[in-house]
Amino acid sequence: MKEIPFEIMEQIVQCFGRCFHYKDPVANFMISSGVPKELVQRYKHEVKFLWSRHVLSELNETDEGRLVQRRILTNLCSLRDLPDKEVTDRNAGLDALRKLKNLAIENELVVKDEKRNIDHRRIQSEQRQKQLQERAKMLEELKKKFNDGLIDSNRQRAGYFLEELLSNLFQLNDIEYRKSYRNPNNTQQIDGHFNFGGFDYLVEAKWRKDMPNSSEIGGFKTKIDSKLESTRGLFVSINGFRSEVIDEYNGRGAKIIFLTGMDLTIILEGRISLYEALKIKIEKAAQEGMTYYALNFID
Repeated sequence: MKEIPFEIMEQIVQCFGRCFHYKDPVANFMISSGVPKELVQRYKHEVKFLWSRHVLSELNETDEGRLVQRRILTNLCSLRDLPDKEVTDRNAGLDALRKLKNLAIENELVVKDEKRNIDHRRIQSEQRQKQLQERAKMLEELKKKFNDGLIDSNRQRAGYFLEELLSNLFQLNDIEYRKSYRNPNNTQQIDGHFNFGGFDYLVEAKWRKDMPNSSEIGGFKTKIDSKLESTRGLFVSINGFRSEVIDEYNGRGAKIIFLTGMDLTIILEGRISLYEALKIKIEKAAQEGMTYYALNFID
């Protein structure tokens, strides 16, 4: 195996001398890099600079030893901080590491794993950026459709559209969502279903000119109560809820949270994600018994 250039070997020595304060961390670092224990102990009585120079010199006598040298180089170049917190001159230690990494790069001795890690982080960053851009584009499209629905005179069509919009919005936030369906007995119409935080949520979606009355919400509560104990409900009313209806269900164990058109607008504008919006509303309901918590309060 080809020998490591002399200047890099000397810089490794500088790193051992300046990046460590106590000898035990040096010994542990060498052993973890593959240096035989007997070789580590043989020169441990010397100062760190001489100790590491002797060890590197003996390793240089065989191909196996030169492989260990490269492991030492790799492990030093992988450090993000000084391995010994007791070092008195941290700047000198960090500077020694920087010089070693630069020399390793110049001589194309950076470990392949390190290169792969760098490439992987770069690719991940690019993918995250692309996903954010795509999500922002899809959110903008949903916002435009929502605004179109606001001026649609056909309220039945708007109601169907709301169900589709909610389905797309949940999918965009990586929350599995089941669209409108009827129960096996064909006695109940469910506008949607999703699972969040270990609980099942039934969805009731209304996009009408008037606000839902107490009996409509009571009917939705009946649907919830007929399911498993862990089932809750999300009632979506684009035109909001009457204050007396909200008061009627606050702190009554109704297991329902309310979402309005204003809340939905804030979500579609990207000011808060659907996931965070649900999390906040559920926390308020669980901790304070608030059936409705307006998202504009978080601005």
